[in-house]
Amino acid sequence: MVTVGEGLDKAVQAAFTRPVPKSAGAQMRYLVKQYKGSTKQVAELLGITQRTVERYVKDQIKRPRKDLAARMEREVKKRWQPQIRAKARKAAATTGGIVIDTRARFGYTAAPGSTDDARLRHLTQALPPVYAARLFEAQEQGATERQLRDIAAEGLQEIYFKDRGRRAAGLLVEFTDVDYIDFEL
Repeated sequence: MVTVGEGLDKAVQAAFTRPVPKSAGAQMRYLVKQYKGSTKQVAELLGITQRTVERYVKDQIKRPRKDLAARMEREVKKRWQPQIRAKARKAAATTGGIVIDTRARFGYTAAPGSTDDARLRHLTQALPPVYAARLFEAQEQGATERQLRDIAAEGLQEIYFKDRGRRAAGLLVEFTDVDYIDFEL
């Protein structure tokens, strides 16, 4: 299952203009460059020895273990093209908005006489820039997965279920059991 935070990161990564380094040596050299040549800091970041970092930089080791390869790739993607990343986030938060595609269980708290049984739904909905801004801001401030999911649920509630305030005035939406969630800027 992809989390909301991972989905937001993936959406921003789609804006990259150059490919992320693929080989272990290239990834390690990039990380060392980001830390201004400090192999010690990169070693601490990845949980390996400083000598191992140096060997990757010199291409003496070419194939990392799966867990190390995943950590290296994650750390490189986190730091890759920060200006492009910031520009994509700003565009989504000010003009473009964000598209959410999800399959999850939606439950409701509504007026008496209406159904509030939770059911699995597949939704693809464009959310206005205000919700994109809130999601990115909360993510940058270290919000939990639950908090990010609540912001997405509020956006879906207002735009999809309440139709921008034109119906279902007292409706509150619960967004649970997320099967998958994907974002597009």
